[in-house]
Parts: sequence; C-alpha cells; structure tokens
Amino acid sequence: MARPFHLAFPIDDLEQTKTFYMGVLGCKQGRELEGKWVDFDLFGHQMSAHLREKTQFPLGVTGVVDGDAVPIPHFGVVLPMDEWKMLADRLKTHETIEWLLEPKIRFEGQPGEQGTFFIKDPSGNALEFKAFASDSDIFAT
Repeated sequence: MARPFHLAFPIDDLEQTKTFYMGVLGCKQGRELEGKWVDFDLFGHQMSAHLREKTQFPLGVTGVVDGDAVPIPHFGVVLPMDEWKMLADRLKTHETIEWLLEPKIRFEGQPGEQGTFFIKDPSGNALEFKAFASDSDIFAT
C-alpha cells in the first residue's frame, strides 16, 4: 500500500482556508502554528497550508488534457469511484465552490478512463479530484 504524501502549499488567509478545507472538503485539522501554517488530513495525506504574501504567479490555464484546459500547477487525490461521486455531489451543493472543470468522465472507453473535476480553494490553488473504475488504470498507457 502506498504511503501518504506531504504537500506544503501557499495560502493568503488562514481562517478562509480552514473553513474551506474542514467545512467544505471535510478534512480534519492537524497541527497549527497560529498565524503561520496549519496541517490538514486530506483523504489520509498531509497537506500543510502556509500563510504567505500574494507573490505567487496568478493561476492560469497552462495545460490541455483530453481536450480540457487544466490549471498548472494543481494537486489532488485519487479516490475510489463511489467516494469521488459522493464528493462531487456534495460540492455541487456549495454555492461558494469555484469550479474550474465540473465533474466529468475523461478518456471514455480508453485505457485510463477516469472521473475528474477541478476546483479552487480560497487562495486560488487548483485542486483535482479523480477516480478510476479500477486502480490498475491509474498508470495505464
């Protein structure tokens, strides 16, 4: 079994970030250094949100996958298909979600067929959530 990964990413507001990751995505909060950073459990992975000034390049569409424009950089999680569908349905009920790509099936009928969607967090970071009918398709060629 794969081990959890760790990702540190920039944010511009700790309280908005906590509200989004815990209240909207359902993450549990881990350690926090008040006014500096906070850790979240994102489907078993350690995500560290670090407060920093807005010096990052603005998020833009810089890639194309199966005909869809996708933001680079982005990060996310590969979920079981049933969890992916439940998360997509739950997020559709949140009026504050900024969709970059609504839930869809990509590479339909091909190796690597997958469900995918992209959203933005309050700091403008792009997140992708995806699922495969079978985990053996994750690295399909």
